[in-house]
Amino acid sequence: MLTWKKLLCAERERESMSHGGAENIRDIRSEFRKDYHRIIGSASFRRLQDKAQVYPLYRGDFVRTRLTHSLEVSSFAGSMGDTIFTQLIKNKTPDIDERVRENCCDILECAGLIHDIGNPPFGHFGEFSIRQWFKDNLPKLKYKNIPAEQLLSEQMKADFLNFEGNAQALRVLSRLHCLIDMQTGMNLTFALLNTIIKYPTSSVEIDAKCSDICKKKMGYYVSEQELFRKITEKTGAVGCRYPLTFILESADDIAYKTADIEDAVEKGLISYDIIIRELKSARFNEMCENEEEQRVLEEAVDELIRSYNSAVELRMECPEKAAVSRWIVKLQSRLIYAASDAFCENYDTIMSGQFKKELLGASKVRVLCCALGDIAYRYAFRSEGIVRSELSENATMTFLLNKIVGAALSFDMDDVKMYDRDLSEVLSKNYIEICRRACEGKSDAEQCYYRLLFATDCVCKMTDGFAREFFLELQGVKISQNY
Repeated sequence: MLTWKKLLCAERERESMSHGGAENIRDIRSEFRKDYHRIIGSASFRRLQDKAQVYPLYRGDFVRTRLTHSLEVSSFAGSMGDTIFTQLIKNKTPDIDERVRENCCDILECAGLIHDIGNPPFGHFGEFSIRQWFKDNLPKLKYKNIPAEQLLSEQMKADFLNFEGNAQALRVLSRLHCLIDMQTGMNLTFALLNTIIKYPTSSVEIDAKCSDICKKKMGYYVSEQELFRKITEKTGAVGCRYPLTFILESADDIAYKTADIEDAVEKGLISYDIIIRELKSARFNEMCENEEEQRVLEEAVDELIRSYNSAVELRMECPEKAAVSRWIVKLQSRLIYAASDAFCENYDTIMSGQFKKELLGASKVRVLCCALGDIAYRYAFRSEGIVRSELSENATMTFLLNKIVGAALSFDMDDVKMYDRDLSEVLSKNYIEICRRACEGKSDAEQCYYRLLFATDCVCKMTDGFAREFFLELQGVKISQNY
């Protein structure tokens, strides 16, 4: 059985000390509040302002970016933590007090800020592009004239073929954020790092058809495997998902499922009438397994209609858009409380490491959440504008990976091509040094692996705007703006 005394492990990879070599006794912050300030002040967090949530390179001031999405997730996660642990305290749940509630809320707010920090440019399509590039090109790659497929272990190859922003986030936070050293990254607490590991699974253990949510994707690379083991042993969450991860996942789902609808309405891809029609359709009503799920759908429709009527009465300029925006806020509250109830109802199963579902999927809003995601996908994500953007983004990612992987595999070789040597000179100096240190004394297989990681690290670090400008620059197109 998991215990909060161990789960809330405030240890770090490197002992945190003040500049004078001793602890600062005037700093009264908890270790988890210190994490918050490390994140807010980091360059990796700031880059999220130019990374897409859904609409890459969109310059409007309404549609979400990864930064605004992360802020929303942080807010929702903290609110859910407050709601859940206040209720558990009221229920006199053993092992939980006000200190546990406060620490959990702090961790959840931090986790919301960093849960997407490893995502490459161009949103989830960027992840797809990286996976596809390696599926197409790994058989062609060579290191020291030896085929990479012969050198790399099955897990090493699977890391690239199943590339995930989730695993990259752990790498960014623990290895690539160079502030004090090149070994421990941002040096966050183990409890926080465990919270962002949504899938405590390696790349060779993925089973997309498995009923256990933990097996759907990978959560760490070979390069962070030892760190993953240390984190889970320190927190006690060995062989199961960390409890706060369920809350973080729900906050993320609530944020994007509601925001995707609102953003699509703002861009004219979805209308008030479409939402009403879809939520009333047999498509979703037939998914309801009980009267409660049916009632949730009906109440959602009724609330949207009331919001529209109020907007009309107030003579708002665009009552349809105003109605959806107001409805979204109310919907978010409903989903937050439903997920919070699901956590409390399944608390014992979660703490025994046996809970295998998403909280929203085990709640009364299950069908409503499915409907929101399906509507956004059919009307927004597969719209002509998004599809055309994806074609352009794929061309950009493919070109950059072609060039950067070639440079990564040969940048310090005797027979390196001048182009590859020159390209390596304009890539991250910190990342090159991290790669060199990782390769010291290692086998050819490990060196090949770390060089390929260096390439994906460089690409993932890029914002949408920088990736597009760098793509054009490498093709000899004169650029007019510096990112």
